[in-house]
Amino acid sequence: MTDPETAPETPEAGGIPVAAEDVAWRRLDPRMLLIYPVRELVRFLPALLAIFIAGTAAGRTDWWHGLGIAIPVALGLLRYFTTYYRITAARVELRRGLVNRHLLSTPLDRVRTVDVTASLTHRLLGLTTVRIGTGTASTDDEDHLDLDGLPVEHARRLRAELLRLGDAGSEAAPTDRVVVRFDPAWVRFAPLTTTGLVLAGGALGVAAQTLNAVGGFDDLDAEGIVNGATGWSIWLAVPIGLVLLAILVSALAITGYVVTNWGFTLTHTGPRRHGAWHLRRGLLTTRETTVDDERVSGVSIADPLALRAARGARVSAIVTGLDRGRSASSLLAPPCPRPVVDRVAAEVLGTVAPVQTPLTGHGPRARGRRYTRASGPVLVALAVVVGAVAAGVLDTWWLVTLLALPAALLLAHDRAAALGHALVDRHLVARSGSLDRRREALAVRGVIGWNLRASWFQRRAGLTTLVATTAGGRQAVTVLDVPVDTAVALAHDAMPELLGQFLVSPETSAPSPAAPGL
Repeated sequence: MTDPETAPETPEAGGIPVAAEDVAWRRLDPRMLLIYPVRELVRFLPALLAIFIAGTAAGRTDWWHGLGIAIPVALGLLRYFTTYYRITAARVELRRGLVNRHLLSTPLDRVRTVDVTASLTHRLLGLTTVRIGTGTASTDDEDHLDLDGLPVEHARRLRAELLRLGDAGSEAAPTDRVVVRFDPAWVRFAPLTTTGLVLAGGALGVAAQTLNAVGGFDDLDAEGIVNGATGWSIWLAVPIGLVLLAILVSALAITGYVVTNWGFTLTHTGPRRHGAWHLRRGLLTTRETTVDDERVSGVSIADPLALRAARGARVSAIVTGLDRGRSASSLLAPPCPRPVVDRVAAEVLGTVAPVQTPLTGHGPRARGRRYTRASGPVLVALAVVVGAVAAGVLDTWWLVTLLALPAALLLAHDRAAALGHALVDRHLVARSGSLDRRREALAVRGVIGWNLRASWFQRRAGLTTLVATTAGGRQAVTVLDVPVDTAVALAHDAMPELLGQFLVSPETSAPSPAAPGL
């Protein structure tokens, strides 16, 4: 096989060979022979433990244990010797497997993103993993184009070639313009995200499984714990428990934030609108993501309630062909101060108007629906509780749930204030939500269709939901509960050549003239 560092290259193709039949299949870097066997050993660890216990019980402590280790090591070596890849002027191809041969092939013009990731083990060996994003909807790892085990410099050259950064014939390399760098002060926003709760839940789950595996629950004196807790006052125990939980969750959130986002740097390479956005971050495992300018069709600014209270937010790109399952590849800024988020979003969009322009409200009927939807279920639940207390089924302390009603009204007020839309600088802007508020700005060129959806209750109120479908992000930008006439006018103003042929002129009560050629 041809070594990736010395494979023949053709200048006319920017370093990518021209004819597929002239391109030899390449193996990954030989240093992967040190990683694949270890990775297989970790994967087979539960089975190895079972073999160890069974072999010890049967008195076979030598060859039996050796056989258990030899099988995963052999599988790791086999994985290396049966994995090949090649890149031509038109396609990227990856072939792996011996008995079950698996061939992945995609055209170069389908490449959406290129992620260069290096775990701690890869970094020690000077290797990286290149994941080529093609917009596939498959969630199976076997269907992803992952070149796991390329030298760092070769991976970076390959990334530039796949995304065609700069002119291959130019001697001057494209310059990187730094847009934002990580600021250690941003860690104050970490406890305001759900990361800590997720990590705490995972840690508790692992601890519970470990205790169960070693028989810890059998030795647990539950009766003694209950008897000891009876001496505590509930008014003292609950606040102390909540404080300890908050400290634990905050510590885990800060740790996860630092490990994931340390060294965060967002740069732009090449001329505006004809270059690429490059993101690098990570403390232990580094990750570099590159997205072509042509694939970025908008931004999504998320400011959940807790972040919003601290004047923070985060922003992601709406990338054409990138499914929502790979949202980490579209991140532009982690939770950080709102002015930083606005500046990054304006840089990506090329205009500040979609970020700062005041939005048009949706009217009293839309605001009324926010109150109805927030307070209706709460009122029903409270009526049940009050009735149960009056009948003596529940204790009177259950009446504390009445506080849910003002909380629901405050939530409805916040959601009503968030509703809004705008069409400015050829960008559709929509905002909604409270606990998870989002302001999305989508370039009109990224809209591939319009949907108008209305439930029975929306039709009674003369409202509809306008959905601008797109090929990136969450696949749609939604304008909630907007008056029907406003929704049609908004879609028509954004794309008159598409909707004009379906509209009825009020003067003639006849369809508007069709677009030329239709």
